[in-house]
Amino acid sequence: MNKVVLDTNVLVSALLANGPPAAIVDLVADGKLRPFYNDFIISEYWDVLGRKKFNFHPLQVSRLIDGIVRNGVAVEVNEHAVLSMADEDDRVFLDVAKASLAFLITGNIKHFPSEPFIITPAGFLTKYQIALANFGKYDIPKP
Repeated sequence: MNKVVLDTNVLVSALLANGPPAAIVDLVADGKLRPFYNDFIISEYWDVLGRKKFNFHPLQVSRLIDGIVRNGVAVEVNEHAVLSMADEDDRVFLDVAKASLAFLITGNIKHFPSEPFIITPAGFLTKYQIALANFGKYDIPKP
């Protein structure tokens, strides 16, 4: 449950306001979620978060992306998960999620095929909280 791929819109939303995307970014920063990425994803993070229209402080952006890289896992993807996508720029997020068996957390569900591992930030937090609540009910040692 702790492997995630974060669509760029999740990071934008996290920096704009408190809410589910910010909570997910906090879980990554706390080491409770492990982000998976590749060079293209990191490059898109830098590009989008650096846009003047958002006016994010460069140090804030740097800390966020550096934390993802430091706490995350780089994945090399050699094949595509599906033949076509509504927005081809989103393909890399799906490919990395499938290759790493991670949840793909996005605010743009409609850009992706319908798959149980593709989930909104609020939907992910609901699943995450249920998993934490049920964890103590089983005799499974914590990792």
